[in-house]
Amino acid sequence: MGGMSYTMTDTTKLSTAECYGIALCELGEEHKDVVALTADLAKSTKIGMFGEKFPDRFFNVGIAEQNMFGVAAGMAKNGLIPFASTFAIFTAARSLDQIHTDICYQNVPVKMIATHAGTSFGQAGSTHHALIDMACMRTLPHMTVICPCDGAETYNAVKAAYDIEGPVYIRINRGFDQVIYKSPEECNFVWDKASVMNEGTDITVIACGSCVFEAMQAARIAASDGGLSVRVLNMHTIKPIDKEAVLSAISDTRRIITVEDHEVMGGLGSAVAEVVASSGKACAFKMLGHQDAFSTIGLQEDLLAMAKIDANGIAETIQEMMHADFEADDAWDDEF
Repeated sequence: MGGMSYTMTDTTKLSTAECYGIALCELGEEHKDVVALTADLAKSTKIGMFGEKFPDRFFNVGIAEQNMFGVAAGMAKNGLIPFASTFAIFTAARSLDQIHTDICYQNVPVKMIATHAGTSFGQAGSTHHALIDMACMRTLPHMTVICPCDGAETYNAVKAAYDIEGPVYIRINRGFDQVIYKSPEECNFVWDKASVMNEGTDITVIACGSCVFEAMQAARIAASDGGLSVRVLNMHTIKPIDKEAVLSAISDTRRIITVEDHEVMGGLGSAVAEVVASSGKACAFKMLGHQDAFSTIGLQEDLLAMAKIDANGIAETIQEMMHADFEADDAWDDEF
Protein backbone atom coordinates (compact mmCIF):
# COMPACT_ATOMS: atom_id res chain seq x y z
CA MET A 1 0.00 0.00 0.00
CA GLY A 2 1.14 3.57 -0.58
CA GLY A 3 4.59 4.54 -1.79
CA MET A 4 5.85 7.32 -3.99
CA SER A 5 6.52 7.74 -7.68
CA TYR A 6 7.91 10.75 -9.51
CA THR A 7 9.45 12.06 -12.70
CA MET A 8 12.56 14.21 -13.04
CA THR A 9 10.39 17.35 -13.06
CA ASP A 10 9.06 16.44 -9.61
CA THR A 11 12.42 16.15 -7.83
CA THR A 12 12.15 19.62 -6.26
CA LYS A 13 9.09 18.31 -4.41
CA LEU A 14 11.01 15.40 -2.87
CA SER A 15 12.23 17.31 0.16
CA THR A 16 12.27 15.66 3.56
CA ALA A 17 9.31 17.81 4.63
CA GLU A 18 7.18 16.98 1.56
CA CYS A 19 7.83 13.26 1.96
CA TYR A 20 7.01 13.49 5.65
CA GLY A 21 3.62 14.92 4.73
CA ILE A 22 2.96 12.14 2.24
CA ALA A 23 3.92 9.40 4.71
CA LEU A 24 1.81 10.89 7.49
CA CYS A 25 -1.26 11.03 5.25
CA GLU A 26 -0.78 7.36 4.37
CA LEU A 27 -0.48 6.49 8.05
CA GLY A 28 -3.71 8.38 8.63
CA GLU A 29 -5.44 6.21 6.07
CA GLU A 30 -4.02 3.01 7.52
CA HIS A 31 -4.49 3.79 11.22
CA LYS A 32 -7.48 5.60 12.71
CA ASP A 33 -5.57 6.27 15.94
CA VAL A 34 -3.12 8.64 14.20
CA VAL A 35 -3.69 12.31 15.01
CA ALA A 36 -1.62 15.37 14.13
CA LEU A 37 -0.80 18.55 16.03
CA THR A 38 0.76 21.82 14.94
CA ALA A 39 1.77 25.04 16.68
CA ASP A 40 0.47 27.30 13.92
CA LEU A 41 3.11 26.04 11.46
CA ALA A 42 0.98 23.67 9.40
CA LYS A 43 2.16 25.03 6.05
CA SER A 44 5.84 25.45 6.94
CA THR A 45 6.21 21.96 8.42
CA LYS A 46 3.97 20.27 5.81
CA ILE A 47 1.81 18.66 8.49
CA GLY A 48 -1.00 20.69 6.97
CA MET A 49 -1.27 18.00 4.30
CA PHE A 50 -2.68 15.72 7.00
CA GLY A 51 -5.03 18.46 8.18
CA GLU A 52 -6.52 18.88 4.73
CA LYS A 53 -7.17 15.16 4.44
CA PHE A 54 -8.25 14.46 8.03
CA PRO A 55 -9.55 17.73 9.52
CA ASP A 56 -11.29 15.91 12.38
CA ARG A 57 -7.94 14.47 13.53
CA PHE A 58 -5.89 17.64 13.12
CA PHE A 59 -5.33 20.13 15.95
CA ASN A 60 -3.75 23.58 15.77
CA VAL A 61 -2.90 24.76 19.30
CA GLY A 62 -1.61 28.13 18.15
CA ILE A 63 1.86 29.54 18.81
CA ALA A 64 2.26 27.49 21.98
CA GLU A 65 4.71 24.65 21.41
CA GLN A 66 4.89 23.67 25.08
CA ASN A 67 1.11 23.25 25.18
CA MET A 68 1.20 21.23 21.97
CA PHE A 69 3.48 18.58 23.45
CA GLY A 70 1.46 18.48 26.68
CA VAL A 71 -1.73 17.93 24.69
CA ALA A 72 0.01 15.27 22.59
CA ALA A 73 1.08 13.45 25.76
CA GLY A 74 -2.52 13.44 26.99
CA MET A 75 -3.75 12.06 23.69
CA ALA A 76 -1.10 9.33 23.78
CA LYS A 77 -2.13 8.37 27.32
CA ASN A 78 -5.63 7.81 25.96
CA GLY A 79 -4.67 5.40 23.18
CA LEU A 80 -3.93 7.72 20.26
CA ILE A 81 -0.67 8.00 18.30
CA PRO A 82 0.04 11.74 18.01
CA PHE A 83 2.43 13.18 15.45
CA ALA A 84 3.42 16.66 16.63
CA SER A 85 5.42 18.99 14.44
CA THR A 86 7.24 22.29 14.76
CA PHE A 87 10.72 23.64 14.03
CA ALA A 88 13.54 21.57 15.55
CA ILE A 89 14.89 24.35 17.74
CA PHE A 90 11.43 25.05 19.16
CA THR A 91 11.00 21.34 19.87
CA ALA A 92 14.35 20.79 21.59
CA ALA A 93 14.87 24.10 23.38
CA ARG A 94 11.51 25.76 23.98
CA SER A 95 9.57 22.58 24.78
CA LEU A 96 12.22 20.45 26.51
CA ASP A 97 10.49 20.49 29.90
CA GLN A 98 7.22 19.15 28.49
CA ILE A 99 9.01 16.53 26.39
CA HIS A 100 11.09 15.46 29.39
CA THR A 101 8.25 15.22 31.90
CA ASP A 102 5.01 14.75 29.97
CA ILE A 103 6.32 12.49 27.20
CA CYS A 104 9.56 10.71 28.13
CA TYR A 105 8.95 10.29 31.86
CA GLN A 106 5.61 8.66 31.07
CA ASN A 107 7.09 6.85 28.04
CA VAL A 108 4.13 7.63 25.81
CA PRO A 109 4.19 7.18 22.00
CA VAL A 110 4.34 10.80 20.86
CA LYS A 111 6.12 11.09 17.51
CA MET A 112 7.90 14.42 17.07
CA ILE A 113 8.71 15.55 13.53
CA ALA A 114 11.16 18.43 13.94
CA THR A 115 11.66 20.46 10.76
CA HIS A 116 14.13 23.18 9.71
CA ALA A 117 16.93 21.29 11.51
CA GLY A 118 20.59 22.24 11.55
CA THR A 119 21.29 25.26 9.37
CA SER A 120 18.67 24.35 6.77
CA PHE A 121 16.90 27.65 7.52
CA GLY A 122 20.23 29.41 7.68
CA GLN A 123 19.02 32.79 6.52
CA ALA A 124 16.61 33.01 9.49
CA GLY A 125 19.50 33.37 11.94
CA SER A 126 20.58 31.75 15.18
CA THR A 127 17.08 31.75 16.69
CA HIS A 128 16.05 29.28 13.98
CA HIS A 129 19.26 27.23 13.68
CA ALA A 130 18.91 23.87 15.42
CA LEU A 131 22.44 22.89 16.42
CA ILE A 132 21.74 21.39 19.86
CA ASP A 133 18.57 19.38 19.31
CA MET A 134 20.11 15.91 18.93
CA ALA A 135 22.18 16.47 22.07
CA CYS A 136 19.02 17.30 24.01
CA MET A 137 16.94 14.46 22.62
CA ARG A 138 19.43 11.60 22.80
CA THR A 139 19.96 12.12 26.54
CA LEU A 140 16.26 11.68 27.31
CA PRO A 141 15.31 8.18 28.53
CA HIS A 142 13.05 6.17 26.20
CA MET A 143 13.65 8.55 23.24
CA THR A 144 14.49 7.28 19.75
CA VAL A 145 16.36 9.82 17.59
CA ILE A 146 16.38 9.59 13.77
CA CYS A 147 17.98 11.98 11.26
CA PRO A 148 17.12 10.91 7.67
CA CYS A 149 19.36 11.83 4.74
CA ASP A 150 16.69 12.67 2.15
CA GLY A 151 13.01 12.54 1.32
CA ALA A 152 12.73 8.83 0.59
CA GLU A 153 14.43 7.93 3.84
CA THR A 154 12.21 10.40 5.69
CA TYR A 155 9.16 8.68 4.23
CA ASN A 156 10.37 5.36 5.64
CA ALA A 157 11.33 6.86 8.99
CA VAL A 158 7.89 8.40 9.51
CA LYS A 159 6.23 5.12 8.59
CA ALA A 160 8.53 3.23 10.99
CA ALA A 161 7.85 5.70 13.81
CA TYR A 162 4.30 4.42 14.18
CA ASP A 163 5.55 0.98 15.21
CA ILE A 164 8.53 2.08 17.34
CA GLU A 165 7.66 1.89 21.02
CA GLY A 166 7.68 5.09 23.03
CA PRO A 167 8.56 8.62 21.91
CA VAL A 168 10.37 9.24 18.61
CA TYR A 169 12.21 12.36 17.44
CA ILE A 170 12.71 12.66 13.67
CA ARG A 171 14.92 15.53 12.56
CA ILE A 172 14.45 16.83 9.01
CA ASN A 173 15.41 19.87 6.97
CA ARG A 174 13.44 22.86 5.75
CA GLY A 175 13.48 21.60 2.18
CA PHE A 176 15.60 21.89 -0.97
CA ASP A 177 17.17 18.54 -0.09
CA GLN A 178 19.47 16.50 -2.29
CA VAL A 179 17.85 13.35 -3.69
CA ILE A 180 19.94 10.30 -2.76
CA TYR A 181 17.36 7.55 -3.12
CA LYS A 182 14.99 7.44 -6.08
CA SER A 183 12.29 5.72 -4.04
CA PRO A 184 11.58 4.60 -0.47
CA GLU A 185 12.03 0.99 -1.57
CA GLU A 186 15.52 1.67 -2.90
CA CYS A 187 16.97 2.71 0.46
CA ASN A 188 16.09 -0.55 2.27
CA PHE A 189 15.54 1.41 5.47
CA VAL A 190 15.90 -0.45 8.76
CA TRP A 191 15.43 2.13 11.46
CA ASP A 192 18.09 0.91 13.92
CA LYS A 193 20.73 -0.17 11.37
CA ALA A 194 23.18 2.10 9.55
CA SER A 195 23.22 2.07 5.75
CA VAL A 196 26.47 1.59 3.85
CA MET A 197 26.46 4.22 1.10
CA ASN A 198 29.96 3.49 -0.16
CA GLU A 199 32.27 0.58 0.55
CA GLY A 200 35.80 1.38 1.65
CA THR A 201 38.84 0.08 3.52
CA ASP A 202 41.08 3.13 4.05
CA ILE A 203 38.87 5.37 6.17
CA THR A 204 35.23 5.60 7.30
CA VAL A 205 33.05 8.70 7.18
CA ILE A 206 29.95 8.40 9.36
CA ALA A 207 27.33 11.04 8.55
CA CYS A 208 23.67 11.82 9.11
CA GLY A 209 21.06 14.08 7.55
CA SER A 210 22.14 16.49 4.83
CA CYS A 211 25.80 15.62 5.46
CA VAL A 212 25.33 12.12 4.01
CA PHE A 213 25.21 13.53 0.47
CA GLU A 214 28.27 15.68 1.20
CA ALA A 215 30.15 12.64 2.54
CA MET A 216 29.33 10.64 -0.57
CA GLN A 217 30.65 13.45 -2.76
CA ALA A 218 33.80 13.68 -0.61
CA ALA A 219 34.38 9.95 -1.04
CA ARG A 220 34.29 10.41 -4.81
CA ILE A 221 36.76 13.30 -4.58
CA ALA A 222 39.11 11.22 -2.39
CA ALA A 223 38.94 8.30 -4.80
CA SER A 224 39.56 10.49 -7.83
CA ASP A 225 42.33 12.64 -6.38
CA GLY A 226 44.15 10.17 -4.17
CA GLY A 227 42.90 6.70 -5.04
CA LEU A 228 41.48 6.33 -1.54
CA SER A 229 38.84 3.79 -0.60
CA VAL A 230 36.36 5.63 1.65
CA ARG A 231 33.58 3.85 3.49
CA VAL A 232 30.51 6.08 3.97
CA LEU A 233 27.97 5.14 6.63
CA ASN A 234 24.58 6.79 6.77
CA MET A 235 23.92 6.72 10.52
CA HIS A 236 20.31 7.81 10.23
CA THR A 237 19.44 6.54 13.70
CA ILE A 238 21.45 8.34 16.36
CA LYS A 239 19.76 6.58 19.28
CA PRO A 240 19.95 3.65 19.53
CA ILE A 241 23.15 3.83 17.50
CA ASP A 242 24.26 0.89 15.37
CA LYS A 243 27.25 -0.21 17.47
CA GLU A 244 28.07 -3.11 15.17
CA ALA A 245 28.57 -0.78 12.18
CA VAL A 246 30.89 1.47 14.21
CA LEU A 247 32.91 -1.46 15.55
CA SER A 248 33.32 -2.85 12.03
CA ALA A 249 34.58 0.55 10.88
CA ILE A 250 37.16 0.61 13.68
CA SER A 251 38.46 -2.84 12.83
CA ASP A 252 38.39 -2.44 9.06
CA THR A 253 39.62 1.11 8.51
CA ARG A 254 41.19 2.35 11.81
CA ARG A 255 40.27 5.92 10.82
CA ILE A 256 36.85 7.48 11.46
CA ILE A 257 35.37 10.90 10.72
CA THR A 258 31.87 11.89 11.85
CA VAL A 259 29.97 14.64 10.04
CA GLU A 260 26.80 16.40 11.17
CA ASP A 261 25.02 19.73 10.76
CA HIS A 262 24.93 20.03 14.54
CA GLU A 263 27.23 20.87 17.43
CA VAL A 264 30.05 18.31 17.70
CA MET A 265 29.15 17.88 21.36
CA GLY A 266 26.26 15.61 22.17
CA GLY A 267 25.16 14.60 18.68
CA LEU A 268 26.34 11.99 16.18
CA GLY A 269 30.04 12.53 16.89
CA SER A 270 29.59 12.04 20.62
CA ALA A 271 27.44 8.95 20.09
CA VAL A 272 30.09 7.36 17.87
CA ALA A 273 32.88 8.41 20.25
CA GLU A 274 31.11 6.61 23.10
CA VAL A 275 31.13 3.39 21.08
CA VAL A 276 34.80 3.86 20.17
CA ALA A 277 35.80 4.52 23.78
CA SER A 278 33.88 1.56 25.17
CA SER A 279 35.36 -0.79 22.54
CA GLY A 280 38.89 -0.44 23.96
CA LYS A 281 40.25 -0.30 20.41
CA ALA A 282 42.31 2.64 19.22
CA CYS A 283 41.59 4.52 16.04
CA ALA A 284 42.23 7.94 14.54
CA PHE A 285 39.03 9.88 15.15
CA LYS A 286 37.74 13.34 14.28
CA MET A 287 34.34 14.99 14.67
CA LEU A 288 33.22 17.49 12.04
CA GLY A 289 30.33 19.83 12.76
CA HIS A 290 29.80 23.15 14.44
CA GLN A 291 32.70 23.51 16.85
CA ASP A 292 31.16 24.86 20.06
CA ALA A 293 29.95 27.92 18.20
CA PHE A 294 26.79 29.44 16.81
CA SER A 295 26.60 29.56 13.05
CA THR A 296 26.58 32.83 11.18
CA ILE A 297 23.59 33.74 9.01
CA GLY A 298 23.34 32.71 5.38
CA LEU A 299 22.30 30.04 2.91
CA GLN A 300 22.85 26.49 4.08
CA GLU A 301 25.36 25.59 1.38
CA ASP A 302 27.56 28.50 2.47
CA LEU A 303 27.22 27.64 6.15
CA LEU A 304 28.14 24.00 5.51
CA ALA A 305 31.24 25.15 3.66
CA MET A 306 32.23 27.52 6.47
CA ALA A 307 31.92 24.69 8.99
CA LYS A 308 33.91 22.38 6.67
CA ILE A 309 31.07 19.88 6.55
CA ASP A 310 30.49 20.19 2.82
CA ALA A 311 32.10 17.83 0.30
CA ASN A 312 35.31 19.87 -0.02
CA GLY A 313 35.73 20.25 3.73
CA ILE A 314 35.19 16.54 4.34
CA ALA A 315 37.59 15.61 1.52
CA GLU A 316 40.23 17.88 3.05
CA THR A 317 39.83 16.18 6.43
CA ILE A 318 40.05 12.75 4.80
CA GLN A 319 43.46 13.68 3.40
CA GLU A 320 44.61 14.95 6.82
CA MET A 321 43.42 11.80 8.57
CA MET A 322 45.30 9.55 6.17
CA HIS A 323 48.53 10.87 7.70
CA ALA A 324 47.58 9.58 11.16
CA ASP A 325 50.05 6.97 12.41
CA PHE A 326 49.37 3.72 14.23
CA GLU A 327 51.62 1.29 16.03
CA ALA A 328 53.64 -0.92 13.73
CA ASP A 329 51.45 -4.02 14.08
CA ASP A 330 47.74 -3.99 13.45
CA ALA A 331 46.98 -6.78 15.89
CA TRP A 332 44.45 -6.18 18.64
CA ASP A 333 46.16 -8.60 21.08
CA ASP A 334 47.58 -5.79 23.21
CA GLU A 335 44.32 -3.83 23.22
CA PHE A 336 41.61 -4.04 25.85
